[in-house]
Amino acid sequence: MQNCELALFLRRIALPLLAYLFILPGAAVRDGVAQSKPDFHRIEDVIYGRKAGMALTLDVFQPAVPNGYGVIFVVDGAWFSAHDAAPNMPSVQPDAYKSLLHRGYAVFAVVLSSQPEFTIPQIVSDLRRAVRFIRYNAAKYDIKPDHLGIVGISAGGQLTLMIATQGVEGNAGASDPVEREDSSVQAVVCFFPPADFLNWGGPGIDGVGLQSMAQLRAAFGPRADTEAGRQALGREISPIYYITSHLPPTLIIHGDADRIVPLQQSKTFVERAHEDGAPQVRLVVRKGKGHGWAGFWDSEEDTQLYLDWFDRNLRGIENHDDGDGKK
Repeated sequence: MQNCELALFLRRIALPLLAYLFILPGAAVRDGVAQSKPDFHRIEDVIYGRKAGMALTLDVFQPAVPNGYGVIFVVDGAWFSAHDAAPNMPSVQPDAYKSLLHRGYAVFAVVLSSQPEFTIPQIVSDLRRAVRFIRYNAAKYDIKPDHLGIVGISAGGQLTLMIATQGVEGNAGASDPVEREDSSVQAVVCFFPPADFLNWGGPGIDGVGLQSMAQLRAAFGPRADTEAGRQALGREISPIYYITSHLPPTLIIHGDADRIVPLQQSKTFVERAHEDGAPQVRLVVRKGKGHGWAGFWDSEEDTQLYLDWFDRNLRGIENHDDGDGKK
């Protein structure tokens, strides 16, 4: 299949089906949930960068009563991202952010480049640029530049963990002031994220465009055509290989019935983090949950959990519960 035919097939048929399974941020809000809209100010299509002749944009949601902190929402599922709503596709939708807005957080919904035109490493680069842009403009949006949170779901969770594990200092000599900012974040929440493509569900199992990732093959690009290429790429895009003791507080929520991203991905990531001296990493396992839910609108329990996580690790509020009985 030619490249243009593959792109058309993915956009029209394959990606909508995959996004339904591989969930995502901005998917339609479930019946009976998130019906009331918060009072907020929205700034659409803020350009945070340019590449390949196109603008990279984000939407800013400012709450009526701000608390002075910002959370980045990674609009991505199956390594596909879009601004406008589409059936079963990740896009910018305010209802997904209402709980954060109600608690006073400014939300930055970041749209990224997408497969099949761009590969995972290129998409990670977009998100890193977005973090720098938000930090550079923190005063403009009335948030603290050194207290940024980030949220990602599924593929967006993998991108989130890549940022969490690889906060990169800015280039002090860059002509672009945005590039002088660092890309670190201070608190992380993600749902069922890919974390180790070289051990996909078990030791030595190759998940670089294989196994349950086979239908997302385009996201890995031509480097996944050979075993050597897959080994190098798999290490490059797997957050688990970049864990250090400086990993920010990270909350992962994962279902034990997930057939798309194995629960093993989150378990081994958390185990490695604890071994490497990053104790503020927590995994909450949801019994019977597969890959088709997101706590932002499906679960009051999960919503409370991630809101409290940000309160504690961004704002220093200690009087909330972790959702599993731990303070």
